[in-house]
Amino acid sequence: MRSTRAASPAAEPRHVPASPAMAVAGAPAYQSARPRPQLHISGFDPRAAGGRQTLKMELRSMPDDCAPQLTIQLQSELIPNGASRQQFVRAADGSWRPAFVEFTSKNKEHGQYQISAEILSQHAGIATRRWECVFVILVPRLDATLTEIHRIFLSTHKNVRVMADDASIARLNVNGGAQGGGNLDIDVTARNAGIAHVNLDGPQGKVDMGFSTIAWDEDLIEIAVPRTAPVHPHPATAASFVNAAPEAGAQRQIRLFAMDECVLGRFELVDPEADVLLQHFSDAGPEAGGLTRRLSGRHAVIRRAPHGGGFEIEDVSRYGVLLDGVWPGKNKPVRLRQGMRIEMSASIKGIVVLQVSAILPHGVILHRLDQGAHAECLFLLAPNCHPGYPMPSFQATPQAAALPLILHHDGGFWHLDQLTGKETALAPATSMEKLSRMPRLSRFAGEPYPESWIIRTGAHDLHSTVAAQDMHTA
Repeated sequence: MRSTRAASPAAEPRHVPASPAMAVAGAPAYQSARPRPQLHISGFDPRAAGGRQTLKMELRSMPDDCAPQLTIQLQSELIPNGASRQQFVRAADGSWRPAFVEFTSKNKEHGQYQISAEILSQHAGIATRRWECVFVILVPRLDATLTEIHRIFLSTHKNVRVMADDASIARLNVNGGAQGGGNLDIDVTARNAGIAHVNLDGPQGKVDMGFSTIAWDEDLIEIAVPRTAPVHPHPATAASFVNAAPEAGAQRQIRLFAMDECVLGRFELVDPEADVLLQHFSDAGPEAGGLTRRLSGRHAVIRRAPHGGGFEIEDVSRYGVLLDGVWPGKNKPVRLRQGMRIEMSASIKGIVVLQVSAILPHGVILHRLDQGAHAECLFLLAPNCHPGYPMPSFQATPQAAALPLILHHDGGFWHLDQLTGKETALAPATSMEKLSRMPRLSRFAGEPYPESWIIRTGAHDLHSTVAAQDMHTA
């Protein structure tokens, strides 16, 4: 049995059904074979009217198969800017770290204010789930007395009262068998030299104590997430950004790929075997022949490592791959590391040299270290994978950190503004001007190699022709 002792007129038990003064009509108590998910809210002090308060929110009885990190979105007139977004992270013992939200009732008219909460479970390989609840905070008048606050918030749901007045003595003995395992919400009052005594001896089990602040549980109602067709205006698994006038250190092409396995190989105009088409760059520019022919049609494969352990690369070529100067062996996957140097030949130096410039929660970014450094860089993303917002921290070189944050979900590519969380679907008609970290004079192309048509038409100077075309488009 669980008992609660109130030590002051403003005391509140930690586990009680939500009262009308605190929350929307609470569900009746019931027993279930599997506890219902709940949001435990504590730290609310109605006496702090007009001041700043912090609500502590804890998850209880959440399903074991939900994502390791959950997002909670709160909306209310009390919260600054009307909304707050927090993260629940699962601890090593399976519990959830609490989240905190600050609000103030300063300059707010006394009365009831709704706070709506939405909890989202979204992770690669796990079905998306969503829970919702709504509770009400009652902001009292600035001149409200403690007695009035006590009457509104506490008296309505006490089922046991211990009162001693005018030098009388009131005693309550609690034992496990007498109450049949139910909850006791005890109101203790002693006035005018009275003595109120509560004896909690006996096998009553856990005792939850509440002092000075109010705490309660809200049932989380799971909302069915409709399964709809992709809503992206330009579904694609490969695309690119074309920069008409790249500044110093920037790339003309940012190539985007979203595939379970991304194959890197030799550039071919007709029937290429790879997804990422690589060419050797000399001082004169890209060379479709020469050293490019020492790349295999399928040279290496990059994929997500098993068991959610980042990303890995596998050599599947005839000519070998050097990882930080060492050949790992053919068909032997190796975990990608931040800063790793990838050379696309074990015998001839400098054909194509890449560096892992960022390992994102949902992909990797590769920059070229050879003569093609200013021509292109690569985003290799897990398809239909949303890392959540705010995005978990990741390591990146300054060059990669300056690039826009790109996601792939709902069948297409999206730009994520890390400051606001706003997502913008990327399509050829999308305006790039107001997107964060997007180089100026950039446009979105619906294919990863939009310049390949110039090569097919026999243009002699690839770079100048592409630049002229891009400047005309811009």
